[in-house]
Amino acid sequence: MNADKRQGQLRRDALERVEILPVEPGDAGRISVLAREIWERHYPGIISAAQIEYMLAQRYEPRLIRAELQRDDLWWDKLLAAGRLAGFASYFLSGQPGEMKLDKLYVHQDHQRRGYGGLLISHVSRQSRARGCSRLVLAVNRSNTNAIAAYRKHGFEVREAAVKDIGGGFVMDDYIMVREIRNVSESG
Repeated sequence: MNADKRQGQLRRDALERVEILPVEPGDAGRISVLAREIWERHYPGIISAAQIEYMLAQRYEPRLIRAELQRDDLWWDKLLAAGRLAGFASYFLSGQPGEMKLDKLYVHQDHQRRGYGGLLISHVSRQSRARGCSRLVLAVNRSNTNAIAAYRKHGFEVREAAVKDIGGGFVMDDYIMVREIRNVSESG
């Protein structure tokens, strides 16, 4: 078996052991820990350490995650690889007709380059379409070139640039990206 076929087989084997399930209230602490580990490895050089801490506290405290799980217009899903938490996504109805906002999508660095981000995007697209949405939008830091490239690979296009004051003396300097959702069965 040549190297390309072997790599493809390894990727298929890894994907076969992946599950995407709704986040339960008891998962909130694990999601919070995973978010911190991902952010502390990924965001230095993109945003300051102080902003990383501020945003983690603002978005990933377990009590905040549990409160979001009570909403009927917002969903959290976890990606398990071989039974272990490897990533997550959160999305909500944006308030614009036919539009779902992909608010959070993260895969632990040790599990990247295996197609898991694409699986989460496809999952969120199907869930969005099933809820009557035809468009998926997200915000990504303009300096987060790896994420921008990944989103482009999965059909997102930059719609506009936006700077948003998030309090604490911090701003988010983002691109707003959009992807049309073609049908419920689309794979990515």
